[in-house]
Amino acid sequence: MTSLPAHVLPLGDPELEARLQPAMEQVEERLARAVVGADSLVDSPSAHLAAAGGKRLRPLLTLLSAELGNGSNDRVIEAAVAVELTHLATLYHDDVMDSAPLRRGAPAAHEVWGNSVAILTGDLLFARASRLVAELGADAVRAHAETFERLCLGQLHETLGPQDGGDRVGHYLQVLADKTGSLIATAARYGAHYSGAGDDVARLLTAYGEKVGVAFQLADDVIDLSSDAATTGKTPGTDLREGVDTMPVLLLRRREGDGRIDAAGAQILRRLADDDLSEDAALADVVAALRAHEVVEEARSLAEEWAESAVAELGPLPEGAPKVALSAFAGLLVDRMA
Repeated sequence: MTSLPAHVLPLGDPELEARLQPAMEQVEERLARAVVGADSLVDSPSAHLAAAGGKRLRPLLTLLSAELGNGSNDRVIEAAVAVELTHLATLYHDDVMDSAPLRRGAPAAHEVWGNSVAILTGDLLFARASRLVAELGADAVRAHAETFERLCLGQLHETLGPQDGGDRVGHYLQVLADKTGSLIATAARYGAHYSGAGDDVARLLTAYGEKVGVAFQLADDVIDLSSDAATTGKTPGTDLREGVDTMPVLLLRRREGDGRIDAAGAQILRRLADDDLSEDAALADVVAALRAHEVVEEARSLAEEWAESAVAELGPLPEGAPKVALSAFAGLLVDRMA
């Protein structure tokens, strides 16, 4: 039995990985089928991001959570595919809103087919995910609808920004909980529920998953500044170019509001306000300045704190390989910052 494919995180337990391998292969096969089937004209954009790869973190978490019950079964695998389809749908929409040129090292769908096709393709994948969860029953439909609502609310709150005088950092953390944490929480919840692990375990893993999601996105904020496009598949500083403040910038703004910002930080904020970041050279200079500032380490520490808080949610679980692997899963998501 081979180990998990390269696009998922290793769990450090060869026996557990060998158990998950066949289910992950089934997820991949069903996902490939789910993104096609309309007609040849539509299949190219709808399969674009799935074919580009990705870590498949959410379906992996669904399968891993199922180890706390009776393990993976057909319903667990269907739930894992539905979660990944939902995630892919959000990426099509996000890339349009962010004007991101790259996704997973390939041109973003809107760069190839235009904004309208990219948006409609995302809608199509949402519909196919909904069809899968409908087959799982009313509980899955409700969970999917609640998650979809939070995904939309998170994007709306990010777009509208905090209220005047509001806590920018707190607002951003809520955006991350909605946009990223909610779907990861649902992935874990599905695995527990459809493996028979019980309601208590499902609730515990839902809390764990949401915190893991926040930690993951905070880690991405650091990686976006510290890595290059070849590593991440995205242009560093894309959010800055679109006027979206990630955690390092928000920490600078908090320092400015508290009257304790240093000269380098003040200069970064001036450049974000005044420079034309549509120019690649200007964007690269601001990214380099941020990368050198201590707020990046502060954001890194926040990501680690959220991951540790997620692991603490696992305390009541019985000791064993699944609990160890879930702890490792949270740690690996933030270790990517190293």
